[in-house]
Amino acid sequence: MTTKREFDFILRNGRVYDGAGNPWRNADVGLKGKRISRIGPLSASSANRVIDCTGLVVCPGFIDMHSHSDLMIFSEPEASAKVMQGVTTEVLGQDGQSVAPIKDKDKSNWRRHLSGLLGDPEVEWTWNAFDEYLSALEKARPTTNLVSLVPHGSLRLWVMGMENRKPTDGEMKKMARLLRESLEAGAAGMSTGLIYPPCPYADVNELAEFCKVLRKHGKFFVVHIRSEDAELMESLDEMVEVARLSGAPVHISHLKVAGKPQYGRAGELLERIDAARAEGLEITFDQHPYTAGSTMLFALLPQWLQEGGSDKMLERLTSAEIRQQIMEEMASRTSTSGIGLTDIIVSSVKSEKNKYLEGKNLFEVAEAMDRPFVDAVCDLLVEEDLNVSMIIFLSDEADVKTILKHPAGTICTDGLLGGKPHPRAYGTFPRVLGRYCRDENVLDLAEAIRKITSAGAQRLGLADRGLLKEGFCADVVAFNPKTIIDTSTYENPRLFPTGIEHVFINGKHVASSGKQIGAKTGKILRIP
Repeated sequence: MTTKREFDFILRNGRVYDGAGNPWRNADVGLKGKRISRIGPLSASSANRVIDCTGLVVCPGFIDMHSHSDLMIFSEPEASAKVMQGVTTEVLGQDGQSVAPIKDKDKSNWRRHLSGLLGDPEVEWTWNAFDEYLSALEKARPTTNLVSLVPHGSLRLWVMGMENRKPTDGEMKKMARLLRESLEAGAAGMSTGLIYPPCPYADVNELAEFCKVLRKHGKFFVVHIRSEDAELMESLDEMVEVARLSGAPVHISHLKVAGKPQYGRAGELLERIDAARAEGLEITFDQHPYTAGSTMLFALLPQWLQEGGSDKMLERLTSAEIRQQIMEEMASRTSTSGIGLTDIIVSSVKSEKNKYLEGKNLFEVAEAMDRPFVDAVCDLLVEEDLNVSMIIFLSDEADVKTILKHPAGTICTDGLLGGKPHPRAYGTFPRVLGRYCRDENVLDLAEAIRKITSAGAQRLGLADRGLLKEGFCADVVAFNPKTIIDTSTYENPRLFPTGIEHVFINGKHVASSGKQIGAKTGKILRIP
């Protein structure tokens, strides 16, 4: 006769951090089904498995507030890069650049356009509406929980194509209706990326109109601002004005100070956020803890080159006259930003022919291809059909630390997953907990855990996640505070961190002692 156990798992004698910023307490945590059943002394209770957590921190699962797993999750549903650093929930649909809603006639061009950001795995795009995309994610059975935003670029593409102009009143109403339908299907909010066409063609009034729809649905606006370097302050002020006009919460993606002339301005940036919040405007942000960013290589090119979509961009890239214009504009930008060819690394290409270029900076790429750097960049983009990603060193460590201390911030990987990726895809959260908490004392551990758990859940509207609390979903991490650290590097990025001892997603044990032991445990979280 089988004895019925009270719990599925008991995590015994850990230092329990609840995720709300409170000090730790010694306690046992009992998991049953998909929920946290009890927290307290459970020495007299039975479980199918008891895990000794002496010396370990037990806390809620980590929330990646800016993820680019939108397509790769179909081909890699185990999500090992995220699971092994303690991530239990990812937020998709970022930068206004994602895959739904989408018309059939636009799929081929848009797929090419997104390939340098989201990759291009062999996945059939079976969806059109946003709701259909979420259903496709459910069928993929991912390991992590997934939340998604509605991408601004997709709304414009559906109604206006890639045209660089203001919408008519009728077009604005159509986009607003499409946004409402997507929000009602469970989107957490809307995103834009004001450096990625067609998003930059929008002005403050257009963005404010979208945000009025978001406010009515109790959801938020996520934005990659127009400039993170020379016009950083003006770009932040623009988003404050959007919040002021609409009353909607505004969340800044991967907040940073970019470009050497701007180094040291993080304090001024945060003062503006504090002033907006003092005015009653709900401004928050996320951040990755690195001095380098990562995106698609063609983002380096002038925006006018990208007008009209991928086919027209590729056609322009073959023109000698246009290449001369590109060289002049990039030289001007380099002089104002202080970012040179050696600061930009090719991280991913599609073809085997050019794999040897992954990990090389643009100076080395030009040497390897034996041509001037502008010709090398343009030729590479043409040969790869735009599917090229980059890593770009653009920030100062002191500014990273200053931003990390601010209470309105959350944490993200912003990790592209192809080729030789940015190490943040594998190491972000252990880097915060190991380097910036334990080693450098930039953050108190309770505050760091709050930023990577309940702060994100609160921003997303996840009512039963982000806290270690009885009745909440059993997304739980146990880590060793003495050994947790990222091991991924720019030279060797695909390395799992150390110190993550156990990960549970919806009550299922998916990682143990540095090894992934479970998969397909996640849920598509539709936000009401």
